[in-house]
Amino acid sequence: MKNINFEEKINLSNYTTIKVGGFAEYFSKPNNADEFINLIKWSHFNNLNFQIIGAGSNLLINNIFLKGLTICTKKMRSIKIESHSGIVVAEAGVMLPTMSNMLAKNGLQGGEWAVGIPGTVGGAICMNAGSGTLSLADNLLSVQVIDTKTLEISEIQTKDLNFQYRCSPFQQNNLQIISAKLLFEPNGNVEELLVTTKKNLKRKTETQPYDLPSFGSVFKNPTNSYAGKLIEELGLKGYKIGGAEISTIHGNFIVNNSSANSQDILDLITVIQQKVLQKTGIFLQPEVRMIGFDYP
Repeated sequence: MKNINFEEKINLSNYTTIKVGGFAEYFSKPNNADEFINLIKWSHFNNLNFQIIGAGSNLLINNIFLKGLTICTKKMRSIKIESHSGIVVAEAGVMLPTMSNMLAKNGLQGGEWAVGIPGTVGGAICMNAGSGTLSLADNLLSVQVIDTKTLEISEIQTKDLNFQYRCSPFQQNNLQIISAKLLFEPNGNVEELLVTTKKNLKRKTETQPYDLPSFGSVFKNPTNSYAGKLIEELGLKGYKIGGAEISTIHGNFIVNNSSANSQDILDLITVIQQKVLQKTGIFLQPEVRMIGFDYP
């Protein structure tokens, strides 16, 4: 099998935005879809467990030795934009801020919100990431995937996918995202789109803790409420466990303010859940994806 390149015993804290993580037994960063597919096939034929990470911006990895192969998609950055039709084809590793800026420069409307989300296209589809009521699923036409059991490659239309709030079928099934085809509204005013995109980024950086390692929103917003508001109303901003702290800027963010480890962060998540549940009767569901834990 060609193009199988990997490293051994790699520290995954360098591949998460909260700067926490264990060591991967094997680690690889495929440059394109073909290399990505070959790595999954190689894992399959060698009976190796594998996990896929993107930008690591919505990810808590346990401080343990992770057996098997960890694949990071961040080098899968191919993106093709048709300005006249609004059709965009992006590999799983394309960063959302990069795509958002490219859309604006090409006069395509509908992706301005994505500039402040430091995740990848594949990760955003898998988590159904978004901002407010908007998400990438709104613009999705189809997804190219590989079935990790059968190794069959196929294209699935959006109408055949059941997206829900911060949830997609890819969190449960055997399909891994290779690339996505999206549709945005063409013929927009480039100057106005660039201004809006810039304003969106400014608003995000002013209201969220971009100066410290974090992984974005920790919890999903419960129905008719906001997780950050519930946490802040309990006076939990600045609450710490070890090196992990609830951000003083935004209650739904946990920051690594010194030398937090994965247990500090998991303990802090649990404490927040318990305190909010006791006070309000609402159980906050984590939005953060966890690897290497027995967390339900």
